[in-house]
Amino acid sequence: YNWLQEDCAQKKGAIVYFHEPWECIRADIGGKMFAMIGSNKEGEPIITLKSTPADAEILRAAHEDIIPGYYMSKTHWNSIKLYGHISDEMIRTLITQSYELVLSGLTKKVQAEIAGA
Repeated sequence: YNWLQEDCAQKKGAIVYFHEPWECIRADIGGKMFAMIGSNKEGEPIITLKSTPADAEILRAAHEDIIPGYYMSKTHWNSIKLYGHISDEMIRTLITQSYELVLSGLTKKVQAEIAGA
């Protein structure tokens, strides 16, 4: 799943780095996280992504490999088990949605700086 980091890094203004305190890969936009790649307490690889509360519930109900965000707000974040039954295309779509959701929550000034970068 090295492509996950590459996919996150290709988003305009994104910074992808190893976050030592959490022992995970973080992807940030404007200083706010939109993706976290790591593992759960069972050691299973996961990616955690932001979602609207309504979409988060729909995704969890439809897919057993999408669970409430591990170590995150269960309302706004979902974790996806990477060795489950979620397609790479769906994960890419959810990464983009998470990025866009976080980007839209940034100030207009920061959004303009990212757009101009």
